[in-house]
Amino acid sequence: MAIINEKYLSAPLTLPIIVATLLISTSACSNQSVVNTNEDLAEYKTSDTNSSMSVDKPEFTTEIIATFNEPWAMAALPKADNAPQKILVTQKTGELFIVDIETGAKIAVTGVPKVAYGGQGGLGDVVIAPDFSSSNNLYISYVEAGEGADSNEFGAKVIKTRLMGLDTSTPSLQAITPIWEQSPKVKGQGHYSHRLLFSPDGQYLYISSGERQEKTPAQDMSVNLGKIIRLNADGSIPVDNPFLNDTNDIAKQFWTIGHRNILGMAFDDSGKLWAHEMGPRGGDEFNLIEKGKNYGWPLVSNGRNYSGIDIPDHDTRPEFEAPKITWTPVISPSSMSLYSAGTENDFPAWQGNVLISGLSSKALIVVSMNDDNTASERYRYDMGERIRSVLAVDGNVWVLEDGNDGQLLRLLPK
Repeated sequence: MAIINEKYLSAPLTLPIIVATLLISTSACSNQSVVNTNEDLAEYKTSDTNSSMSVDKPEFTTEIIATFNEPWAMAALPKADNAPQKILVTQKTGELFIVDIETGAKIAVTGVPKVAYGGQGGLGDVVIAPDFSSSNNLYISYVEAGEGADSNEFGAKVIKTRLMGLDTSTPSLQAITPIWEQSPKVKGQGHYSHRLLFSPDGQYLYISSGERQEKTPAQDMSVNLGKIIRLNADGSIPVDNPFLNDTNDIAKQFWTIGHRNILGMAFDDSGKLWAHEMGPRGGDEFNLIEKGKNYGWPLVSNGRNYSGIDIPDHDTRPEFEAPKITWTPVISPSSMSLYSAGTENDFPAWQGNVLISGLSSKALIVVSMNDDNTASERYRYDMGERIRSVLAVDGNVWVLEDGNDGQLLRLLPK
């Protein structure tokens, strides 16, 4: 049975809390073992000049639905009339669950491919195919290891698969079809990104591909690391992708280049694509993603290298697309979901805003996007734990805590 969790009671944001927040800095890396960088970031300021964080913000309590070990992503299954909402939850270690939101019951799905678990790698994102009601298809990302002598090299992979037995006690994945993979595989187990998002019309699949902590691949047109990928639903290349005439065939996949580690993407109500990106030491970004543009990593950043060596800011290189918001101290953004009222409208003040989950910030951040392509942080909620994922569906909101014994929580308006 669901339990009200009073430790997550939300309170109005006060000036001391704002000051304390601005004095705290942690690494933007999603790895919990990264050292604190307070001293290195003391001189930096948050560069969101449009910030309008309000003391008059909605408050909520939370309800515990279920508990997971190293959960990573959520996706809502279509809801039948008068039936309880069910969602899919992935765990990095390789498990996929169907969760009944009303009872908290979890059913494991069999047939998940073997994943290369370790560091930031493992089972990743899951999204529902636009034609799920007729096809039962899902798209899933995960990390796989190379073979033979390359078994110590890793890369993200995306598959299409059919979810069978949804309403039984033995659901399974069948008819697995490879859609895309990172190329090349490299050593190390960080910055896979591998977020998945369908366009509002259901025609195109967007995939975020991290630069694997190697920096330079983000500007290299011969590899698909450090890019946002745009494909048709069957994995083929859309005829209007921006780099179709590039001499490197792999570049035909690219929608944008120059990215570090994108863990959240969402379309707003007007059809614009937004993404957040982890900076190095400082400089987390919130970007408007536009066809064919270069976002500058690693040549520019509003953060600095982990070594302490500075990186030129975005305003020194106007040929690169600058973020609409940067955060220093960082928030370590881990996912993003657009809030839209539906059958329920638990948080009308959030309508049309995106909700961002924060790892090192242990926060839920609400950001508004404006008609003039600007954006600003509206609200920030201290959640007390690292938040791995947020999902807004039909006017309801769920969040997933990070790590072992990570709780799936529903937000309840006060």
